[in-house]
Amino acid sequence: MTPLVAVVSSPRARLFACFLRLGAQQADPLQLHTGAGLAAKSHYEVLVLGGGSGGITMASRMKRRVGAENVAIIEPSERHFYQPIWTLVGAGAKQLSSSGRPTASVIPSGVEWIKARVVELNPDKSCVHTYSGKEISYKYLIIALGIQLDYEKIKGLPEGFAHPKIGSNYSFKTVEKTWKALQDFKEGNAIFTFPNTPIKCAGAPQKIMYLSEAYFRKTGKRSKANIIFNTSLGVIFGVKKYADALQKIIKERNLTVNYKQNLIEVRADKQEAVFENLDKPGETQVVSYEMLHVTPPMSPPDVLKRSPVADAAGWVDLDKETLQHKRYPNVFGIGDCTNLPTSKTAAAVAAQSGILDRTISLIMKNEKPMKKYDGYTSCPLVTGYNRVILAEFDYSSQPLETFPFDQSKERLSMYLMKADLMPFLYWNMMLRGYWGGPAFLRKLFHLGMS
Repeated sequence: MTPLVAVVSSPRARLFACFLRLGAQQADPLQLHTGAGLAAKSHYEVLVLGGGSGGITMASRMKRRVGAENVAIIEPSERHFYQPIWTLVGAGAKQLSSSGRPTASVIPSGVEWIKARVVELNPDKSCVHTYSGKEISYKYLIIALGIQLDYEKIKGLPEGFAHPKIGSNYSFKTVEKTWKALQDFKEGNAIFTFPNTPIKCAGAPQKIMYLSEAYFRKTGKRSKANIIFNTSLGVIFGVKKYADALQKIIKERNLTVNYKQNLIEVRADKQEAVFENLDKPGETQVVSYEMLHVTPPMSPPDVLKRSPVADAAGWVDLDKETLQHKRYPNVFGIGDCTNLPTSKTAAAVAAQSGILDRTISLIMKNEKPMKKYDGYTSCPLVTGYNRVILAEFDYSSQPLETFPFDQSKERLSMYLMKADLMPFLYWNMMLRGYWGGPAFLRKLFHLGMS
């Protein structure tokens, strides 16, 4: 399926995009190997649970701290995905194949990859158990298990994805169905949803709406499309500066936003979606659709929900500044599985990784952690095939911007960064433990302006 080519307005921008794409193609993937051929040990100085962005990044950093032979990652999946690009895959601007690589290729060289699923955490005895019954002990534990997609909590899913006209950018199994539904759209309602749970990349449910609207305009279908964003939230975005900019776009592009509307059922055979009014529990509305993009409910992984390391809601219970566990001093966490009160994004993981690296290194020396995480996170709000509003903010939902210009404005440069530069940084720097977010750039720009 041929991806839709983004429209770029100037020769200089096209040259920049080509340069980035060429760099991404020519740069070798992580030419690293696992220690899988060695006899797996039963004890490690640092044990990492999860081989996603947080787990691989921290394994790379810990390898430099204690040596590869003293680090292990427990991860069952054979493929590792750069999930932020799936927004563009769902809109036909990127290929799904560009988002994934074999897990073996991103495990740091010499670090043991234990290809298994963790079924129990026992922090009181500093050990975990895998599905096969193996017990693995540790001196330090890093929990990076990500977030769980709960499609089954919506009646009619996931089996409804077998029908046309419905997709979801949150799974590699369903993201291409979004692009197919977009291409096959004829006339009617195009509905985009946001669930009544915490989710990862909270901007993604509306990014695909803006991209779909742009696609309808490009293909002459806009007048036949009634575009609806049904969100369980009470606001379009949690940071006022960016919310104001998005509200302007919503008005200009004649998009309908309905707040406090939670998707509870999909009748895919009838092309109907059922929403509950959260302000009036029990009150439901059935809406027909020509296209439906589903953002699933999400939750902590089941293994964490029943673990002593979890808070009452099931998330890893961390000190929000040091990322050290509140009750178990040799346990740490990173990313989507934690209760850190910030948006769950890959950008947040990058920033957290630098802080956590410093925290653990000081704990290993019996010193007190000094560096504090400020909640930095970022959401590149894609508003078209060549425009992005780069939202960056902290724990207090205040803008924490990197560049010396107003990031609430749609910009081509920010789109190129999202589409081409960030994937390159992810595969070649972040996963190798060399990218801790843009804090140094922010200081550099601000110093230059002072």
